[in-house]
Amino acid sequence: MEKIVDRFLRYVAVDTQSDENSESQPSTAKQLNLLRMLKDELTAMGVEAVLDEYGYVMGSIPSNIEAKVPAIGFIAHVDTAPDASGADIKPQIIKEYDGGDIPLKGVPGLALKPAEFPELLHYVGQTLITTDGTTLLGADDKAGVAEIMDAVQYIVEHPDFKHGDIKIGFTPDEEIGRGVVKFDVGKFGADYAYTMDGGEIGELEFENFNAASAKIHIQGRNVHPGYAKGKMKNAILIAMELNSLLPVEQRPEYTEGYEGFFHLVGISGSVEEADITYIIRDHERSLFEKKKRAIQKCCDFINLKYGDGTATPAVKDQYFNMREQVEPHYHVVEKAVKAMEMAGIKPKIQPIRGGTDGANLSFKGLPCPNIFAGGLNFHGKMEFVPQKSIEKASEVILNIITLYSES
Repeated sequence: MEKIVDRFLRYVAVDTQSDENSESQPSTAKQLNLLRMLKDELTAMGVEAVLDEYGYVMGSIPSNIEAKVPAIGFIAHVDTAPDASGADIKPQIIKEYDGGDIPLKGVPGLALKPAEFPELLHYVGQTLITTDGTTLLGADDKAGVAEIMDAVQYIVEHPDFKHGDIKIGFTPDEEIGRGVVKFDVGKFGADYAYTMDGGEIGELEFENFNAASAKIHIQGRNVHPGYAKGKMKNAILIAMELNSLLPVEQRPEYTEGYEGFFHLVGISGSVEEADITYIIRDHERSLFEKKKRAIQKCCDFINLKYGDGTATPAVKDQYFNMREQVEPHYHVVEKAVKAMEMAGIKPKIQPIRGGTDGANLSFKGLPCPNIFAGGLNFHGKMEFVPQKSIEKASEVILNIITLYSES
């Protein structure tokens, strides 16, 4: 068997960054490089697999038991976030981590420090995989991809391992909120599924943010600065003013748990015109809708002050809280809890301060909680993953399959 770490390192070597400005599916052709690789690897292991025109890999392992049990799916996304480069990743392997600072050798003076990321101290003595400081790592979600493929490899190489029908799914474009827009749940064939896309070991989530994006265009008026009095409308300054109208305490850096936020993710422009981009998040649907209305109210104020048409918002829903879809099938959560306990892991049931493909899949009729993939500090150069965590995640997959085969 290929070691799971070697598999993971092979996958992160493939650049799969998605692009929210692209209208294609997948949003970037380079994601297909890994998707084709995964389809071919499944086929080589004797697993029936297809790659469709939308970039979805679907694999199926038929039951080897007589009892009729639910078909269980495991899903991970191949794309990495647009927030940081996913090209030419140079992972660092830190064996027997000693609890000190970890130099990220691609950037002189840069280090992963327990003083800034105290969760590092949970993994003293373990092998860590980090970035070199020039890119993200891609554990989100290539750790999940590797864990699923490792479990598949175990199953096909151990024909005595008892299981019902198993469905495997790999998707593009999760990081830009379009991961399962065209995913055919009926074709996939699972009764229940799990995304392997959570954070540190033990995480189990069946509720997530309601999510929307907001893009606001600011139309200014450029006049020669020497003659601008009473005439110029500086779009950059108006954009800054609009942002100041939103509650400071509802920024990501000041929130936790179930608290939602407005996150300013982009601002660009000139005196003549500017654009502001936000993501809006809240677990509570009523508060989520209130946040969307707040964006409109801010624009209304700017238009009242500077003239109609100064601020034009475009607010778009991205996904909703999966809890209402998963909770009626709570056994999927209970099975995951038991599977973790069997692996010697203490489950941590908590809300996702983000979203997964599982949220949209749940609303498509496929209840789909989210299980840890093991990585931390996603979407940036401080990302890392402990080797033990990805090994345990693969074990949890096998335990879930066993529990359903016995149901």
